[in-house]
Amino acid sequence: MSHSPPPLPAIRLEVTEDYTAQSRPDEGYLRVRRRKMRAHHADGSTGDTFRYDVVERWNQDAVAIVLHFVRDGERRVILRSAVRPPLAMRNDWIESPFPDGVTRGELWEIPAGLVEKDERDLRGLVGCAVRETEEEVGLVIAVDTVRPLGGPFFPSAGIVGECVFLFEAEIDGDAPRDPEGDGALEKGARVIDVPLAVALSWCDDGALPDGKTEIALRRLASKLHDKERAGARP
Repeated sequence: MSHSPPPLPAIRLEVTEDYTAQSRPDEGYLRVRRRKMRAHHADGSTGDTFRYDVVERWNQDAVAIVLHFVRDGERRVILRSAVRPPLAMRNDWIESPFPDGVTRGELWEIPAGLVEKDERDLRGLVGCAVRETEEEVGLVIAVDTVRPLGGPFFPSAGIVGECVFLFEAEIDGDAPRDPEGDGALEKGARVIDVPLAVALSWCDDGALPDGKTEIALRRLASKLHDKERAGARP
């Protein structure tokens, strides 16, 4: 097994202006709601008042999709490079073997994107997954090839109410990939395919640290395993 993902594009982020002090916490794309709260318990008691900050986003939810295919008897999955400014802006990294690129904000991930207001049902979520596949990988896939991959999950429920819906689709592994990207952070992204077993070994080794990607890959492996076992039964 290879424990070394290929090099990321080495995109460097530069802060051209920090206007935090001149802005309000509720006027940007991400809004910080600062509230005082108290908890009412089932036994009728009430807790003390406490302060709690919550991050909100115009598009609260997201989809992510594992694109996979078989080549020479081996199941392979699609990964793409992504730039995540919150990682690049950290200056307090703990000394540990982070994968190449993480401290400058780059990760290998599965395709993902935000759910629009008119996509908040299963049909809309599938359509969102199809759209993100075309934008981020450059592949046009049919709606009827997209299947749910387990239930949705909350990646950081203590901070933001974002819910991620996972899907999978089997694709033509020989189809050309020409991602168009959508925004400044997607320019120059790389798209690769690797054996599913190798991607899972990277997760085990900490070389593929994106949470939604690991969850999706493990769910896909479990689903395929269950399907194979069912097919082997007499």
